[in-house]
This record gives sequence, C-alpha cells and structure tokens, in this order.
Amino acid sequence: MRSNGTMRARHRRRPAAALTGLAVAAGLVLAGATAAPATARTATETPGGRAAPTAQATPTAQAPAGRAAPAASGTAVPTAPGASTTADPVGPPQGNFLSAFLYSTTRPTALPTGADDWTCKPGRAHPRPVVLVHGTFENRYANWAALSPELKDDGYCVFALNYGGSKGPVLGTGDIAASAGQLAAFVDRVRTATGADKVDIVGHSQGGMMPRHYIKNLGGAAKVGRLVALVPSNHGTSLLGLGLLARLVPGADAVVGAACPACEQQIVGSRFLKELNAGGETDPGVDYTVIATWYDEVVTPYTSAFLAPARNVSNQTIQGYCLVNTTAHINITYDRTATRLVRNTLDPAHAQRPTC
Repeated sequence: MRSNGTMRARHRRRPAAALTGLAVAAGLVLAGATAAPATARTATETPGGRAAPTAQATPTAQAPAGRAAPAASGTAVPTAPGASTTADPVGPPQGNFLSAFLYSTTRPTALPTGADDWTCKPGRAHPRPVVLVHGTFENRYANWAALSPELKDDGYCVFALNYGGSKGPVLGTGDIAASAGQLAAFVDRVRTATGADKVDIVGHSQGGMMPRHYIKNLGGAAKVGRLVALVPSNHGTSLLGLGLLARLVPGADAVVGAACPACEQQIVGSRFLKELNAGGETDPGVDYTVIATWYDEVVTPYTSAFLAPARNVSNQTIQGYCLVNTTAHINITYDRTATRLVRNTLDPAHAQRPTC
C-alpha cells in the first residue's frame, strides 16, 4: 500500500437530517467568506520516495486541438435508470469545469465526446470498459468533457451516466443508495453491450465514494476491477464544504434549498457513511486508487478522502507529483496532472510521468 500524507482525522458531529438542507444553505454564506484562493504549502510531499519535479507554472488544461465531436452511435439502448441513449447530444471537449457546466445548462443530457458508443468492443490492450461517475451538483458532461475523449483516444470503451436527479444539469443529489442502484443497472448494461466481465470506474467526489456502496452491497465486487476516485467524500465533509460546493456550481444553491438527500448523507458522521465504512472500507478483489489535493476546499480535511491502508489501496496527492499544483476540488477532472494519474492507474504498463 502506498500513501501520501497523514491519514484522515475523524469527526463525530452529525446534524439532524431534517435540518441539513437549511444548514447547508447557511453554509453558503459562510463559504463566501472563506473561498479565497489557497496559498502555497511549505511541506514537501512525494509518493514512495519519488523526488518532486522541478517547480514550474501549472498548465491550464485546454480542449484537445483539432478533435471533432463524433456523431452519436446508431445503436439504440433501451431506456433505464442511469442509461444513456443515442438521442443525447454529444458535446465538444472542454478545458475547465465551468465552461463544461455552462454548456450543459442548455443541454442537460449532453454526452462528453467519446462516451457511450454502445457498439464498442474492448480490445486486448484495454479489456475493461471505463465507466465515468460524476459528483454532487454535477453531471456527466460537466465532469468528463476532457477525460472522456482522452480515454477514447487511448483505446478504451468509455461510458458515462447521469444519476441522482430527474432533470436539469444539477444532479447527484438523490439518495446515494438509490444512485448506487442506478450505477449497478448501468454497469450491467455496459457489460452486456461490450461482452466484458468487469469494468473500471472513475469517479469524482460523491462519484468516487458512491461506487463503494455498489461494490459492497449490490454485487459490484464481482463486476469492478478498479475504482479510481478523484477527491472522493469517503468519510464525509462539513456543512461549510457542501455550502462552498453549492456556491461553485451555478444553480446548485436552489437545489440544496429544495431537497438533497445526498448532502445529508455526505456530512461527517452520517448514518450512511458509518454503515458504508463499517467492517472494512474496501473489498479485497477490487483495486482502489484515491487522488486527492492539498487544496481541496470541499472535502475537508483533504486526508478524509483517503481509504484505510490495505494492499489493494493507493492513496495519492497531486502535490506528490507536482508540488506547485494548486488544483482544488471542482476542477480536478480537468487538471493535467490528475488526468495523467488516472490514465496511469488504468494502464500501469504504459504509465508516463505527469507533467507539472
């Protein structure tokens, strides 16, 4: 097991479920006073004794040049919870979360380029399809408009679902156990379409934690090879963290004010998280990789994203590879260091050192 940093600090406080929506909304106000950009840390952190690369400016992720969005596949897939259909529009690659999310506000069912080709058959180099799982207040296009086309170009069969909401671009707010059921149905559909025995899952925030419920309680352990989790809410976060997340995503504050079971379930000490983490946090048949960042302002402290040490667990930070990288929670799926770490984890035989 490889791990960066000190393992999580546990908190015990849990608010009453009935007050969570109001409390998170109040957290929006507090978040406004604490959302200043993070300053550089003085501690040096390197994974497994690897020397940190020479410091240089962190590049801004850009949409891949010259790539045209492909036409939707001509093979229809029956509608089911979490399923995508070929009628969904395919959006262009994007260079950051905000531009991708704004695109999705008028196209809430948009697919990221490269995703949901239901005719795709995995090759020998990449036998497991990759399923992309978005986070709270997000959607598949907003999270994966950069990584999906990269993985497709790498030769993977790539699939992405929307879950945890009925309409609009602000999703991932429903009961997490129910969302895990949607993921289970989607994975079964992917396995049937591709003929693959297992899939690899890449998730952001709630999307990195929720699949653990699927693996533990819904038969996913036999169907998942790897879970790669970017800044996952494995041990919850604070009301302030959720409030800040709602501020960062346009329109999310209105959803919090209405109903967000997933918000209450991701508070430190919630019943859902206690049950999820009881009796061991991982399954021995699945490989787990957590990619965190020192500058995570939503899942706090950032070490709470880490899973308990085990032979099949790798806890990493972006700063272990690029000390000057200040990527935070919301834009990590567009960070070049982070996406390279994801690609290295999915294909360790062809791993490349992340650029800084």
